Amino acid sequence: MYRRAEVVGCTGQEMQVDSHTMTQRENDKALDPVRRRLLQLLAANGSNLRTASLAMGRNAVYLHQFIKRGTPKVLGEDDREILAEHLGCRPDLLRHDRRIRRAAHAKPPPPSGPYSAPKGYSAVPEADLRRAAAAGDLEEANEAWLFCDPLVRCESRAKPGDLWMIPVDGDSMEPVLASGDRILIDVSRTVPVRPGIFVIWDGMGLVAKRIEHVPLSDPPKVVLKSLNPAYDSHECLAEEIRVVGRPSGSPEGYRVVGGSP
Repeated sequence: MYRRAEVVGCTGQEMQVDSHTMTQRENDKALDPVRRRLLQLLAANGSNLRTASLAMGRNAVYLHQFIKRGTPKVLGEDDREILAEHLGCRPDLLRHDRRIRRAAHAKPPPPSGPYSAPKGYSAVPEADLRRAAAAGDLEEANEAWLFCDPLVRCESRAKPGDLWMIPVDGDSMEPVLASGDRILIDVSRTVPVRPGIFVIWDGMGLVAKRIEHVPLSDPPKVVLKSLNPAYDSHECLAEEIRVVGRPSGSPEGYRVVGGSP
């Protein structure tokens, strides 16, 4: 909504432009520090949201959605490194303190409940796939898993705040992953630079698939593969999928908790 142009020597069009500039500044102030810093770095380097998104190997509106819509909520580690290289800055300048926020309706952890990890341990939340948001955002179930800190540091090769436990449903990734298994995923690893197993949002739900890039494809394409030969692989545009995270640790350690013996 624009103010009326009642200032002497100022036309209505000039007032509209000035009002729009003020509104934009107010909107920028409402952003968190990382998003404001990103806009400043883009301006300082003569870049823009579209150019930077494409430089990251993402679709053209990826960073626009990150800034304006809050999707994704935070940038993954691989995204930060690629974007920092484009902007000529340190990756940690694009890092949030928390990666994934708890769902707004989730109960706060009780003082001595499953989320209160004793000293030397880290609590890893389990995702409730039934309540997974439309964009693939993870929401916590009323459970958490305790892992000793040396195990997290040495075996998972991830920070505790980046880890989620994901239940497996279905047999498309057998024999590596079976229905009923649970896997640890690192939500900071969202760019499939190298082929491997990732948890993705395919538009209908969270699924685990092996992702491989199609060489020399333009626009970039990937192949989503199931390890079970009974399931077909399919090719799609890279921008059509959203990578939620990558199983943490070595392939042999993907399966954290088995299903039926």
